[in-house]
Amino acid sequence: MKLFCVATAAALLVAPSTNAFAPISQCGERSISSPSQLAVSSAASPLAAVGNNSDERIPMRQGSYVALITPMTPTGAVDLPSLRLLLQFHLESGTDGLCILGTTGEASVLTMAERKAILDVAVEEVKGKIPILVGTGTIDPEHVKEQTLQAIDCGCDASLVVTPYYVKPPQRGLIRHFETMADLGLPVCIYNVPGRSGVDFLPESIGQVAGHPNIVAVKEATGDLSRVAKIHEACEANGVPKDSLLLFSGDDGSTDEFVLGGGDGCISVTA
Repeated sequence: MKLFCVATAAALLVAPSTNAFAPISQCGERSISSPSQLAVSSAASPLAAVGNNSDERIPMRQGSYVALITPMTPTGAVDLPSLRLLLQFHLESGTDGLCILGTTGEASVLTMAERKAILDVAVEEVKGKIPILVGTGTIDPEHVKEQTLQAIDCGCDASLVVTPYYVKPPQRGLIRHFETMADLGLPVCIYNVPGRSGVDFLPESIGQVAGHPNIVAVKEATGDLSRVAKIHEACEANGVPKDSLLLFSGDDGSTDEFVLGGGDGCISVTA
């Protein structure tokens, strides 16, 4: 059973004067420094973290992004050889982009060491060929920061940041949260899935953050097809060209209609 340390995020997201990244106590189980603590089925990747990779990133683009699974062995270890084969399959099949370490990728039950091994393999296999979008969102802003900085160091192209779930922050808190994560330097795709998170990042709020140079996309999983037009209108109301923000469907059942209505593609478990 994996252990989690989730800090209280409500106050961080609500109070404008709060420093979301002030030092907080960390749970020892989340700070894994020894390679021997990593449960994977093969040796750790020899590829070292590449640090600031801003000059090497592939921008996110229109199309079909796969919400990639994380293969596991029967014992629950990360199956890196199978992950390599899966990445090669999508590259050869013409998939437009990868979304790794999202909910479909078991991100909520992976350690930071396991995440690094997965990101290293992805960078080794597809870096520079298709965009690597990595899920870094969670309930605690401090952990979002930690995971986003890791994604930068490993050489990923963008981060998928979900609205903090369960705590139901207000719109002003969500705006501050996404702008703070975008300030870290990695392009951000906002993930709005109120059916799972319990909070809806409204089109008007999306319009307010769309002008941030590192907020580049939205994964819209409400299933509400009117959202495409509403987000476009909100962007233009804030002086942001509507085509400067990519809109991806996160609801497989309505993807066709979403794209026909002006959306830019999908981030899909069936891609």
